[in-house]
Formats: sequence, C-alpha cells, structure tokens
Amino acid sequence: MATIKIKQTKSRIGAPIDQKRTLDALGLTKMNRIVEVEDSASLRGMLRKVHHLITIVD
Repeated sequence: MATIKIKQTKSRIGAPIDQKRTLDALGLTKMNRIVEVEDSASLRGMLRKVHHLITIVD
C-alpha cells in the first residue's frame, strides 16, 4: 500500500487538545520531524484536521 511522509512545520502550542492528540496519533511529537505512514481514509481525515500544522513531504 502507498505511504505518505508528513512533517510537522508549526508548533502545537496553543492548539486545541484534540489537535494535539491527533498529532500524537500520527507520531509527530516535535517540530521538523518526518514520519511515514500508510495511506488510508482515516489517515486522510486526521491530516485534514491538522492541515495547518503539517506539510506533506515528497
């Protein structure tokens, strides 16, 4: 299955608790960290929720 690389580019400070938990679920705990995750519908929903804090890396 396809994978997506995600990088956290903005700080989680000041973000609502549900967005912080979403970042934790994605494996993003610090800024400028890159994680590679399997692409799925539930993952796409999590990315949409925190789209302003992350970027998709090629």
